[in-house]
Amino acid sequence: MKLKQVFILLFSLISIGGLAWYTMYIINTNNKPAGELIDFAIADTASITKIKITDPYSRNIELVRQNKTWTDGKGGCITQGLVHNILDVAKNIEFKGYLPQKSHKTFKEKMSTYHTKVEFFVKNKWYKTWYIGPSTQDHYGQIMLLDGKEAGKSASPVMMKIKGVHGIIEPNFFADSRQWICTNIFSVPMENIQAVDIINHEEEDRSFRIEKTNIGHTVSQNGQSLAYVDTANLYRYLHNYKKIHFDGPNYEYTNEQVDSLKNTDPFCELKLKETNGNSTHLKLFRIQSEDAQRNEFGELVNMDMNKLWCELPDGSIVKCQYHVFNPLLFGHIYFSAMENDSPT
Repeated sequence: MKLKQVFILLFSLISIGGLAWYTMYIINTNNKPAGELIDFAIADTASITKIKITDPYSRNIELVRQNKTWTDGKGGCITQGLVHNILDVAKNIEFKGYLPQKSHKTFKEKMSTYHTKVEFFVKNKWYKTWYIGPSTQDHYGQIMLLDGKEAGKSASPVMMKIKGVHGIIEPNFFADSRQWICTNIFSVPMENIQAVDIINHEEEDRSFRIEKTNIGHTVSQNGQSLAYVDTANLYRYLHNYKKIHFDGPNYEYTNEQVDSLKNTDPFCELKLKETNGNSTHLKLFRIQSEDAQRNEFGELVNMDMNKLWCELPDGSIVKCQYHVFNPLLFGHIYFSAMENDSPT
Protein backbone atom coordinates (compact mmCIF):
# COMPACT_ATOMS: atom_id res chain seq x y z
CA MET A 1 0.00 0.00 0.00
CA LYS A 2 1.37 3.30 -1.00
CA LEU A 3 2.13 5.93 1.63
CA LYS A 4 -0.44 8.28 0.13
CA GLN A 5 -3.15 5.67 0.47
CA VAL A 6 -2.18 5.05 4.10
CA PHE A 7 -2.56 8.73 4.91
CA ILE A 8 -5.95 8.83 3.17
CA LEU A 9 -7.10 5.76 5.12
CA LEU A 10 -5.89 7.18 8.43
CA PHE A 11 -7.55 10.54 7.74
CA SER A 12 -10.83 8.78 6.90
CA LEU A 13 -10.70 6.72 10.10
CA ILE A 14 -9.94 9.78 12.20
CA SER A 15 -12.77 11.71 10.54
CA ILE A 16 -15.25 8.88 11.08
CA GLY A 17 -14.11 8.47 14.67
CA GLY A 18 -14.38 12.19 15.31
CA LEU A 19 -17.86 12.31 13.82
CA ALA A 20 -18.92 9.33 15.93
CA TRP A 21 -17.49 10.96 19.08
CA TYR A 22 -19.25 14.26 18.33
CA THR A 23 -22.55 12.46 17.73
CA MET A 24 -22.25 10.59 21.05
CA TYR A 25 -21.27 13.85 22.79
CA ILE A 26 -24.40 15.59 21.55
CA ILE A 27 -26.58 12.65 22.58
CA ASN A 28 -24.99 12.37 26.03
CA THR A 29 -25.04 16.12 26.62
CA ASN A 30 -28.74 16.25 25.89
CA ASN A 31 -29.55 13.32 28.18
CA LYS A 32 -27.16 13.38 31.08
CA PRO A 33 -27.85 15.51 34.23
CA ALA A 34 -26.29 18.93 34.16
CA GLY A 35 -24.80 18.48 37.64
CA GLU A 36 -25.11 20.89 40.51
CA LEU A 37 -25.40 24.23 38.76
CA ILE A 38 -24.60 27.39 40.72
CA ASP A 39 -24.68 30.12 38.05
CA PHE A 40 -27.91 31.74 39.26
CA ALA A 41 -26.79 35.36 38.97
CA ILE A 42 -27.69 37.67 36.09
CA ALA A 43 -25.01 40.35 35.87
CA ASP A 44 -26.81 42.56 33.33
CA THR A 45 -30.19 43.00 35.00
CA ALA A 46 -30.97 45.86 32.60
CA SER A 47 -31.41 43.21 29.90
CA ILE A 48 -34.20 41.46 31.82
CA THR A 49 -37.49 42.22 30.10
CA LYS A 50 -39.90 39.91 31.93
CA ILE A 51 -40.12 38.01 35.20
CA LYS A 52 -42.75 35.38 35.89
CA ILE A 53 -43.33 34.20 39.45
CA THR A 54 -45.40 31.13 40.36
CA ASP A 55 -45.88 30.41 44.06
CA PRO A 56 -46.48 27.01 45.72
CA TYR A 57 -50.26 27.59 45.50
CA SER A 58 -50.16 27.93 41.69
CA ARG A 59 -50.78 31.67 41.81
CA ASN A 60 -48.68 33.52 39.27
CA ILE A 61 -47.87 37.02 38.17
CA GLU A 62 -45.94 38.45 35.25
CA LEU A 63 -43.76 41.53 35.63
CA VAL A 64 -43.03 43.23 32.33
CA ARG A 65 -40.55 46.00 31.55
CA GLN A 66 -42.08 48.85 29.59
CA ASN A 67 -39.13 51.13 28.78
CA LYS A 68 -38.00 52.25 32.24
CA THR A 69 -41.19 51.25 34.05
CA TRP A 70 -42.39 47.83 35.15
CA THR A 71 -46.04 46.78 34.89
CA ASP A 72 -48.00 43.59 35.44
CA GLY A 73 -48.84 41.36 32.50
CA LYS A 74 -51.92 43.44 31.72
CA GLY A 75 -50.07 46.74 31.77
CA GLY A 76 -51.32 47.65 35.24
CA CYS A 77 -49.38 49.70 37.76
CA ILE A 78 -47.18 47.81 40.22
CA THR A 79 -44.87 48.95 43.00
CA GLN A 80 -41.54 49.64 41.31
CA GLY A 81 -39.44 49.18 44.44
CA LEU A 82 -40.50 45.54 44.73
CA VAL A 83 -39.23 44.81 41.20
CA HIS A 84 -35.97 46.56 41.98
CA ASN A 85 -35.57 44.27 45.00
CA ILE A 86 -35.82 41.26 42.69
CA LEU A 87 -33.31 42.72 40.26
CA ASP A 88 -30.89 43.33 43.13
CA VAL A 89 -31.27 39.70 44.21
CA ALA A 90 -30.72 38.49 40.63
CA LYS A 91 -27.50 40.48 40.44
CA ASN A 92 -26.12 39.72 43.90
CA ILE A 93 -27.13 36.10 44.47
CA GLU A 94 -24.11 33.90 45.12
CA PHE A 95 -23.14 30.34 45.96
CA LYS A 96 -23.29 29.40 49.65
CA GLY A 97 -22.46 25.70 49.58
CA TYR A 98 -23.30 22.20 48.42
CA LEU A 99 -25.81 20.00 50.19
CA PRO A 100 -24.67 16.69 51.68
CA GLN A 101 -25.01 13.95 49.08
CA LYS A 102 -27.35 11.93 51.27
CA SER A 103 -29.83 14.85 51.48
CA HIS A 104 -30.22 15.33 47.72
CA LYS A 105 -33.11 12.91 47.35
CA THR A 106 -35.00 14.38 50.32
CA PHE A 107 -34.77 17.96 49.10
CA LYS A 108 -35.56 17.05 45.50
CA GLU A 109 -38.73 15.32 46.66
CA LYS A 110 -39.72 18.28 48.84
CA MET A 111 -39.07 20.79 46.08
CA SER A 112 -40.95 18.74 43.50
CA THR A 113 -44.21 19.51 45.33
CA TYR A 114 -43.47 22.79 47.13
CA HIS A 115 -41.37 25.57 45.63
CA THR A 116 -41.52 29.07 44.21
CA LYS A 117 -40.70 29.19 40.53
CA VAL A 118 -39.09 32.32 39.08
CA GLU A 119 -38.59 32.60 35.32
CA PHE A 120 -36.33 35.31 33.91
CA PHE A 121 -36.60 36.49 30.31
CA VAL A 122 -33.81 38.43 28.63
CA LYS A 123 -34.68 40.44 25.54
CA ASN A 124 -38.10 38.72 25.59
CA LYS A 125 -36.61 35.21 25.47
CA TRP A 126 -36.49 32.71 28.32
CA TYR A 127 -33.08 32.75 29.99
CA LYS A 128 -33.13 31.14 33.44
CA THR A 129 -35.53 29.59 35.93
CA TRP A 130 -34.98 29.48 39.66
CA TYR A 131 -36.73 26.90 41.84
CA ILE A 132 -36.71 28.29 45.37
CA GLY A 133 -37.11 25.73 48.14
CA PRO A 134 -36.78 25.89 51.94
CA SER A 135 -34.37 28.13 53.79
CA THR A 136 -30.99 26.86 54.91
CA GLN A 137 -30.62 25.63 58.46
CA ASP A 138 -29.00 28.87 59.61
CA HIS A 139 -31.66 30.98 57.78
CA TYR A 140 -28.90 32.88 55.99
CA GLY A 141 -29.67 31.40 52.60
CA GLN A 142 -32.02 29.32 50.49
CA ILE A 143 -31.97 25.86 48.96
CA MET A 144 -32.45 26.36 45.23
CA LEU A 145 -32.29 24.58 41.89
CA LEU A 146 -31.36 26.16 38.56
CA ASP A 147 -32.57 25.59 35.02
CA GLY A 148 -30.56 27.55 32.47
CA LYS A 149 -30.74 28.12 28.74
CA GLU A 150 -27.20 26.94 28.13
CA ALA A 151 -26.45 24.37 30.85
CA GLY A 152 -29.91 22.85 31.20
CA LYS A 153 -31.55 21.83 34.47
CA SER A 154 -29.45 21.09 37.50
CA ALA A 155 -29.48 17.52 38.80
CA SER A 156 -29.58 18.58 42.45
CA PRO A 157 -30.29 21.73 44.48
CA VAL A 158 -27.60 23.80 46.16
CA MET A 159 -27.48 26.46 48.85
CA MET A 160 -27.52 30.08 47.68
CA LYS A 161 -27.43 33.44 49.44
CA ILE A 162 -27.50 37.15 48.69
CA LYS A 163 -24.13 38.86 48.82
CA GLY A 164 -23.82 40.97 51.96
CA VAL A 165 -27.30 40.06 53.27
CA HIS A 166 -27.98 37.88 56.30
CA GLY A 167 -31.38 36.48 55.46
CA ILE A 168 -33.39 34.33 53.10
CA ILE A 169 -34.25 34.92 49.46
CA GLU A 170 -37.83 33.68 49.06
CA PRO A 171 -39.68 36.67 50.67
CA ASN A 172 -38.70 38.81 47.67
CA PHE A 173 -40.76 36.61 45.35
CA PHE A 174 -44.56 36.51 45.74
CA ALA A 175 -47.36 35.98 43.26
CA ASP A 176 -50.33 37.47 45.10
CA SER A 177 -51.28 40.40 42.87
CA ARG A 178 -52.56 42.36 45.88
CA GLN A 179 -49.02 42.62 47.20
CA TRP A 180 -47.85 44.19 43.94
CA ILE A 181 -50.64 46.72 43.50
CA CYS A 182 -49.68 50.40 43.41
CA THR A 183 -50.82 52.17 46.55
CA ASN A 184 -51.04 55.51 44.76
CA ILE A 185 -54.50 57.09 44.56
CA PHE A 186 -53.67 60.69 43.72
CA SER A 187 -50.48 62.20 42.33
CA VAL A 188 -52.00 65.29 40.77
CA PRO A 189 -50.13 68.62 40.80
CA MET A 190 -52.23 71.54 41.97
CA GLU A 191 -52.20 73.23 38.57
CA ASN A 192 -53.74 70.11 36.95
CA ILE A 193 -56.83 70.06 39.18
CA GLN A 194 -59.99 71.29 37.47
CA ALA A 195 -62.52 70.55 40.22
CA VAL A 196 -62.90 68.79 43.58
CA ASP A 197 -66.18 67.70 45.15
CA ILE A 198 -66.39 66.52 48.75
CA ILE A 199 -69.83 65.07 49.47
CA ASN A 200 -70.25 64.36 53.18
CA HIS A 201 -73.36 62.23 53.76
CA GLU A 202 -73.11 62.40 57.57
CA GLU A 203 -72.62 66.15 57.89
CA GLU A 204 -73.90 67.96 54.82
CA ASP A 205 -72.49 71.30 55.97
CA ARG A 206 -69.04 69.77 55.56
CA SER A 207 -69.63 69.23 51.82
CA PHE A 208 -67.96 71.66 49.43
CA ARG A 209 -66.76 72.14 45.86
CA ILE A 210 -63.64 73.75 44.43
CA GLU A 211 -63.57 74.68 40.75
CA LYS A 212 -60.90 76.22 38.59
CA THR A 213 -62.09 79.10 36.42
CA ASN A 214 -60.51 81.52 33.96
CA ILE A 215 -59.86 84.02 36.73
CA GLY A 216 -58.85 81.68 39.55
CA HIS A 217 -60.73 79.28 41.81
CA THR A 218 -64.15 79.30 43.41
CA VAL A 219 -65.08 77.45 46.59
CA SER A 220 -68.77 76.78 47.14
CA GLN A 221 -70.93 75.17 49.81
CA ASN A 222 -74.46 73.99 49.10
CA GLY A 223 -74.21 75.61 45.67
CA GLN A 224 -73.27 79.03 47.02
CA SER A 225 -69.82 80.60 46.74
CA LEU A 226 -68.01 81.33 49.98
CA ALA A 227 -67.73 85.00 50.79
CA TYR A 228 -64.02 84.80 51.49
CA VAL A 229 -61.33 82.32 50.54
CA ASP A 230 -57.72 82.65 51.65
CA THR A 231 -55.71 81.93 48.49
CA ALA A 232 -52.75 80.55 50.44
CA ASN A 233 -55.01 78.09 52.26
CA LEU A 234 -56.66 77.12 48.97
CA TYR A 235 -53.27 76.27 47.51
CA ARG A 236 -52.35 74.31 50.64
CA TYR A 237 -55.51 72.27 50.29
CA LEU A 238 -55.03 71.51 46.58
CA HIS A 239 -51.39 70.62 47.18
CA ASN A 240 -52.56 67.62 49.26
CA TYR A 241 -53.54 65.77 46.08
CA LYS A 242 -49.96 65.57 44.89
CA LYS A 243 -49.33 62.48 47.02
CA ILE A 244 -52.16 60.36 48.42
CA HIS A 245 -51.68 56.63 48.96
CA PHE A 246 -53.84 53.92 50.48
CA ASP A 247 -52.59 51.86 53.39
CA GLY A 248 -53.07 48.36 52.00
CA PRO A 249 -55.23 46.05 49.87
CA ASN A 250 -58.16 44.01 51.14
CA TYR A 251 -57.01 40.83 52.86
CA GLU A 252 -60.03 40.51 55.15
CA TYR A 253 -63.32 40.60 53.25
CA THR A 254 -64.64 37.88 50.98
CA ASN A 255 -66.25 38.85 47.67
CA GLU A 256 -69.67 38.57 49.32
CA GLN A 257 -68.62 40.86 52.16
CA VAL A 258 -67.18 43.36 49.68
CA ASP A 259 -70.48 43.40 47.76
CA SER A 260 -72.37 43.87 51.03
CA LEU A 261 -70.15 46.80 52.01
CA LYS A 262 -70.57 48.47 48.63
CA ASN A 263 -74.35 48.18 48.94
CA THR A 264 -74.28 50.34 52.08
CA ASP A 265 -74.14 54.13 52.02
CA PRO A 266 -70.65 55.66 52.18
CA PHE A 267 -70.14 58.32 54.81
CA CYS A 268 -68.36 60.46 52.23
CA GLU A 269 -67.59 60.64 48.52
CA LEU A 270 -64.69 62.40 46.84
CA LYS A 271 -64.66 63.39 43.18
CA LEU A 272 -61.65 64.91 41.47
CA LYS A 273 -61.53 66.11 37.87
CA GLU A 274 -58.26 66.96 36.15
CA THR A 275 -57.70 69.57 33.47
CA ASN A 276 -57.00 66.78 30.94
CA GLY A 277 -60.49 65.36 31.51
CA ASN A 278 -59.50 62.42 33.73
CA SER A 279 -61.70 61.94 36.76
CA THR A 280 -61.54 59.90 39.97
CA HIS A 281 -64.50 58.98 42.16
CA LEU A 282 -63.91 57.49 45.61
CA LYS A 283 -66.45 56.19 48.11
CA LEU A 284 -65.44 56.06 51.77
CA PHE A 285 -66.89 53.67 54.35
CA ARG A 286 -66.49 53.46 58.12
CA ILE A 287 -65.01 50.32 59.66
CA GLN A 288 -67.00 49.00 62.59
CA SER A 289 -65.05 48.20 65.75
CA GLU A 290 -66.02 45.80 68.53
CA ASP A 291 -64.22 47.98 71.08
CA ALA A 292 -65.38 51.56 71.53
CA GLN A 293 -62.88 54.21 70.43
CA ARG A 294 -62.86 57.96 70.95
CA ASN A 295 -63.52 60.21 67.96
CA GLU A 296 -62.10 63.68 67.35
CA PHE A 297 -64.66 65.11 69.80
CA GLY A 298 -63.73 62.70 72.60
CA GLU A 299 -66.92 60.71 72.19
CA LEU A 300 -66.91 56.89 72.43
CA VAL A 301 -67.97 55.29 69.15
CA ASN A 302 -67.89 51.72 67.83
CA MET A 303 -65.77 52.63 64.84
CA ASP A 304 -62.14 52.27 63.91
CA MET A 305 -60.84 55.80 64.25
CA ASN A 306 -57.58 55.07 62.45
CA LYS A 307 -58.62 53.36 59.23
CA LEU A 308 -61.48 53.31 56.73
CA TRP A 309 -62.47 51.39 53.61
CA CYS A 310 -62.17 53.15 50.27
CA GLU A 311 -63.81 51.96 47.06
CA LEU A 312 -61.56 52.77 44.12
CA PRO A 313 -62.83 53.59 40.60
CA ASP A 314 -62.20 49.99 39.49
CA GLY A 315 -64.56 48.70 42.19
CA SER A 316 -61.91 47.23 44.48
CA ILE A 317 -61.74 48.22 48.14
CA VAL A 318 -58.59 49.20 50.00
CA LYS A 319 -57.80 50.37 53.49
CA CYS A 320 -56.91 54.01 54.02
CA GLN A 321 -55.86 56.05 57.03
CA TYR A 322 -57.85 58.95 58.39
CA HIS A 323 -54.74 61.02 58.96
CA VAL A 324 -54.10 60.84 55.19
CA PHE A 325 -57.69 61.58 54.11
CA ASN A 326 -58.81 64.07 56.76
CA PRO A 327 -56.85 66.94 55.13
CA LEU A 328 -58.93 66.28 51.99
CA LEU A 329 -62.28 65.96 53.76
CA PHE A 330 -62.02 68.73 56.35
CA GLY A 331 -62.44 71.79 54.14
CA HIS A 332 -63.50 73.89 57.12
CA ILE A 333 -59.89 73.77 58.33
CA TYR A 334 -58.80 75.65 55.20
CA PHE A 335 -61.92 77.69 54.50
CA SER A 336 -63.15 79.41 57.64
CA ALA A 337 -66.23 80.76 55.86
CA MET A 338 -67.61 77.21 55.80
CA GLU A 339 -68.24 77.49 59.53
CA ASN A 340 -70.90 80.15 58.88
CA ASP A 341 -74.43 78.83 58.91
CA SER A 342 -75.40 80.59 55.72
CA PRO A 343 -72.60 81.15 53.23
CA THR A 344 -73.26 83.94 50.76
